[in-house]
Amino acid sequence: MEDIQFDTNVTFQDFQLLSLHEAKSVAESNRELSGAKDDVPAQIRLAARGPRQPTSPSRANYAQALHYKKHGIPSRIHPSSYPQDCQSTGGHAIMADVETGGRRQGGGHGGRGRFNPRKRRFREDDDDHHERRPQRRKYQEPLAQKVRRELLQIAESQTRTPEDDARNIATLVVEGIDDSEMITSFYELVLQLILEQPFKIPFVAVVIIYANQQKPVIAEEILARAGQKAQQCVGSGSWREFKLVLRFLACLQRICDGNGVFPILDELFNKAAELQEASADDAVGLELVKIILLTIPYALQERSPEFEARTLELLEKTEIIADAPHALLSLVDPYPAVPEGVERPTSASSVISILQKQLQRESGNNWEFACIPRLVQNVAPAPDGESGPKKHIFPTVVIPETVSPGPRPLFPEIYFSLYATQELETVPPITDIASTILRDALVDTINTLDYNRVATAKCLIDLDCYWAEGTFVGRGRQFDVLRELASEGKRTWKPEDMAVDAVFSQLFLLPTPEHRLIYFHSVITECCKVAPAAVAPSLGRAIRFLYRNIDYMDLELVYRFLDWFAHHLSNFEFRWKWTEWTDNVEKSNLHPKKAFVVGAIDKEIRLSFAKRIRETLPPIYHSLISKGKESDTPDFKYVSDQIPYATEAREMHGLLRTKAPDAAFANALTSIARASLEHSPTADPLLPATDAFVTAICFLGSKSLSHVLSCIDRCKERLLALGRGQLVASKPDTTTENGDNDILEAQPETITGDGAAVKRQIVQSVFSYWRDHPGIAVSIVDKLLNYTILTPLAVIEWALLPSTAAPLSDGAADGADTNATATATTDVGAKLAEAHVFEMVSATVGKVTGRVRQIVAARHRGDLPAEHVPILDETLERERADMRALLAAVRDAVGGVASGAADGMVDDEGGEDGGAAVEGQKLRREWGHRWARVFERKAVVEEGVVGEVAVQMAAEAARKAAEEAKTKAEEMKEGDRGKDEVAMEDANGAAEAHEGALNGEVEIS
Repeated sequence: MEDIQFDTNVTFQDFQLLSLHEAKSVAESNRELSGAKDDVPAQIRLAARGPRQPTSPSRANYAQALHYKKHGIPSRIHPSSYPQDCQSTGGHAIMADVETGGRRQGGGHGGRGRFNPRKRRFREDDDDHHERRPQRRKYQEPLAQKVRRELLQIAESQTRTPEDDARNIATLVVEGIDDSEMITSFYELVLQLILEQPFKIPFVAVVIIYANQQKPVIAEEILARAGQKAQQCVGSGSWREFKLVLRFLACLQRICDGNGVFPILDELFNKAAELQEASADDAVGLELVKIILLTIPYALQERSPEFEARTLELLEKTEIIADAPHALLSLVDPYPAVPEGVERPTSASSVISILQKQLQRESGNNWEFACIPRLVQNVAPAPDGESGPKKHIFPTVVIPETVSPGPRPLFPEIYFSLYATQELETVPPITDIASTILRDALVDTINTLDYNRVATAKCLIDLDCYWAEGTFVGRGRQFDVLRELASEGKRTWKPEDMAVDAVFSQLFLLPTPEHRLIYFHSVITECCKVAPAAVAPSLGRAIRFLYRNIDYMDLELVYRFLDWFAHHLSNFEFRWKWTEWTDNVEKSNLHPKKAFVVGAIDKEIRLSFAKRIRETLPPIYHSLISKGKESDTPDFKYVSDQIPYATEAREMHGLLRTKAPDAAFANALTSIARASLEHSPTADPLLPATDAFVTAICFLGSKSLSHVLSCIDRCKERLLALGRGQLVASKPDTTTENGDNDILEAQPETITGDGAAVKRQIVQSVFSYWRDHPGIAVSIVDKLLNYTILTPLAVIEWALLPSTAAPLSDGAADGADTNATATATTDVGAKLAEAHVFEMVSATVGKVTGRVRQIVAARHRGDLPAEHVPILDETLERERADMRALLAAVRDAVGGVASGAADGMVDDEGGEDGGAAVEGQKLRREWGHRWARVFERKAVVEEGVVGEVAVQMAAEAARKAAEEAKTKAEEMKEGDRGKDEVAMEDANGAAEAHEGALNGEVEIS
């Protein structure tokens, strides 16, 4: 090393190319020359850390060697091992190549000179080795999967336009038309996509239009399949699917000859007019008119003077039906109790009447339909002398003579919106055609994708991707930005508001939503997860709007709102700005807003526990959570000897714990009944015995619902006997002799009572024990109904008739709950304001109506044996009569409260506090009216489904459908038989020819 001269001007970057040994040598040389005695600098040690591994020669090695030679640094790479092309190449050219394409200096680590020993080593045959290196097998996506993926994601890209997506998909389909798997899946996916994601109907239609320019057979097949699907939907009464297929066909009018979709629209109107003439209450005709009006905007995307003229003719005819008031419209009004002089929260007009006016207004705007994307305006015309893309025959759809109403009963629909009356227009006003076009596509998407709430939420959040540019503002825009846009005359429609509005329109759909309420709850929750910053403020404004107008809202919608509100808060840590509603805490429990708050807190406690809910509420709300709610197991009131019949009740509790047989309870029950008769001979002796027995069952089963169900199952026979008004006492220990001196065994004594009163007492005992947890009591009553221990009428009477709510005249003496008795007898109608009472009554009525519907569905089954028909008819008559009696009982009970004629209400008007009494009577009457309206609507709905006329019409439709299916089966059978005969003749001919050939061969030989 002594004979090597070092350059004292070696920089830090140069040291990055050195090994540790070389760096030390350079440092020592510099120190000797400069007279310094310091050790190797730290930066040099860091720059040259680690022994350098010997490397194979390459262009980079040669460039490195030139650098060493320039600075007089010894190199470990011998020049003879350099590549041949490097030995005669100038250093500057090599360095330029290294700077542009070689490895970065320093070996990574931010240029600090650290060497990575895991870097691949160069080989002498590096170029050949690179060529022989095994490459990872490249995956080539099958064409069918690629087309499917591209079609499902059409219009979702943020970097490509929908037109580019459509052209690319059309090109893929045209080029791979010989791939049978791809083309078959493409045809099937097109029809599936337009039914599940209506947003994409215009985009899918553009794909077919582009494909028709090169391969008309693709469009021809799609039109044929769409026509068949439309005909199937008409026959089965699937009106939503028919509407969407018809919309798709309307978007394909560009490639069809003739008048396009308008002949079908004319035929639909003729059938609607015929149905309306037959019955003014018909809803199928309204649905057909709605389909006509919603198809027109898409049909006019192909501008034609003839199409516009026919549209005006249609609008003149549909105006008669659209503007006519429907008899059932008032029953589906979400705000029926708005007093005079108060502005309605939403419009009371039906959807088809609004749509009719919007289309008439749009005719003055030259049929603009600004929200619908126009994607085929730039299709190049055919060159002169050449024909354009092939035109096809538009499919024909025949409307049957007898139309099916479909699987769900149809009712008129009122346009419901949460944001229509805001300061800023965050959703289209009802005067704009965009409000109904957007709402219709949103609602169809929500109801069709019910099997996947995550996909539904994604489609709703991506709403702005599927409509014309400029229809919506950016997602999550604040109101300050919207005010600036409004001052400039621009649109301020928020896509998240439009999506939330559509979900709530289905959640609050009357008389019944299409799916279970929990589905719409989950869709809103998923939307919050997908876009929390955008959706959360919209939900906040929606909640405030609903709470502000809760006094006028339909009662059924109030409880739907309550259930969703509590469920939604449970998904987001029960966070809400309760301080906004503190003004209503001190109001009467009969006030609608106070009743909502109390019911919401009770629901939250059901979904969590009282202590946690108390921590989420401001202190002013703590009085609404009693101490009993914080206890999971209520106390057993018969623990105290001060309560009558405590000894017998504790005895029965012990028997229940030891799982004693049913006969073991006779002594305790008989003892209570006899003591009650001694105390009050006119009282029903079975009521205190029933109260003690049921309370013991509730106490033992308080651990869980399964525990109480186990107890009820063991005591079922005893409870059924009590419900019949019979209590078989224990056998006496005496015998008697007859005149023949025969010893006769004494028969057991039977104590009788009022069975209906006993059933009401069972409900009273359950609610008395679980008074701090009414939700559990509702669940237990529901199970008792399943066991037929209780009857629906008994539950209704306990809930709505104050005279039967506390059957014991001396509750304290007979073991009843004194406080509950006093409340029930003096506060007539107060139960109507309790959420759990409505929940229980509604569930009970639903059980009865559901059973009748099941019988009707079984009656209409095509494979029902003939001998079962009379049995089902008899059962249907009996169950339908019971259903009508139950609904009549509900209407009578709440009607008395609504009119103020219920027992006790007249006497209360003369109370000491006259002003409070008058206000209380007014609130009770309002609750009575709201209850009466709900169950009047239920009665009308059920008559339209299971009434004699509805059943007869459904049976006739089922018979015709069966005949048509039989006819088709016979036709197919005849066709198959003809094919078999032809095949047999061909086989016989071939056999004869073969036999003749064989004979000829024999003769020749």
